[in-house]
Amino acid sequence: MFQKYVVYFFLFVFLVNCDFNTRKNKVIHNILLQSEEPLIKKVISNLESHEIQILYTRILRDSEGQPSFERFEFQQDANQYFYPASTVKLPVAILSLQKIRKLQSKGIAITPESSMKIIFENGLIKTQDSTHPNNKLSIAHLIKKLFLVSDNEAYNYLFDFVGKDYLNEFIHKIGIKDFHLSHKFTNKKNQDLGTRFTFFNDENDSIYSQKPIVSNQKIDKSHLQGLLKGKGYMEKGEIIHEKMDFSQKNYASVLALSQIVERLFFPELFNRNKQFELKPEDYEFLKYWMSRNPTEVKIPFYNRDKYFDSYCKFFIYGDTKGLMNDEIRIYNKVGLAYGTTTDVAYIRDNKGIEFLLSATILTNENEIFNDNKYEIDDLGIPFLAALGREIYQFEKNLN
Repeated sequence: MFQKYVVYFFLFVFLVNCDFNTRKNKVIHNILLQSEEPLIKKVISNLESHEIQILYTRILRDSEGQPSFERFEFQQDANQYFYPASTVKLPVAILSLQKIRKLQSKGIAITPESSMKIIFENGLIKTQDSTHPNNKLSIAHLIKKLFLVSDNEAYNYLFDFVGKDYLNEFIHKIGIKDFHLSHKFTNKKNQDLGTRFTFFNDENDSIYSQKPIVSNQKIDKSHLQGLLKGKGYMEKGEIIHEKMDFSQKNYASVLALSQIVERLFFPELFNRNKQFELKPEDYEFLKYWMSRNPTEVKIPFYNRDKYFDSYCKFFIYGDTKGLMNDEIRIYNKVGLAYGTTTDVAYIRDNKGIEFLLSATILTNENEIFNDNKYEIDDLGIPFLAALGREIYQFEKNLN
């Protein structure tokens, strides 16, 4: 008889948890259904073709201000592949600073601001950066460019500085599994060989040299669904009438991207061995530049017409220009390629509302990849902007 009651009890607990999880997973679904935004209505009427995934995390604070997470998902599936594009630049920036700290711990007098020289495989040398008033090339300046305008060249240099194998191994080591960096954003076929770096002090003396890092890592992505996309792709000016193969492309799930942001903004919620190995000033530096837009900084300087305030801020403001202000601050990294528009962000306002939001959407009506005929400006970015506004309003209604 006792065993029967035990079975009933666990069945009751199971059913209650199932009901709770079902209701939680309907939160975003209900927000989308109740939205008056025309673009949201258009997108949810054709969910399958847009491959939407959303992860919304509420930040709950107790009476002492200590945070905890409450996650809500919509079609979030780590096994369903989407191309993460420039969102993968975020961990590369983080681990670049981490590597600087590791070198310092070995007695090397290097800093993120140390000037450097990059020597390429073909013998070309880069020593200057035209977006710096003194033409200075440094790790810190590359990170600024990476966040402000999602600079691909900056990403490629940082990628080579840290090394692909270490990037993947460390991200996996701290408990983020659905992540794998495979390549730089370049047409070079040899992605496994890095560049040579030399760093200098203020007296222009060499303080550290790094040989090209060779990658030996091969990771199987065959467990992922959706690696073959569309009905064709453009190559050398011709359409190849086959699905485009993304199996050798970078991979990061919506959950993995959110977990990276969680560790950056709330490291105290994770065990020491699950945190990034950064100094407090590194966290502040990264958060500051994640939250800036090209129009509010003088260095690096960018043309304000081309690089407007919401240039790399898709949530809330992505479909507008000139409206961003300090009432809402967005700390994020966007990705935009092959018709896939993605944003991962920590958002907070000056009244105490704060939340994490990660989302991706595919807009490729003709199902031909690499032809640059995508509905990014008409649908992709505006959808993420509308989604950000809906989630923000939902938070305001709860407070």
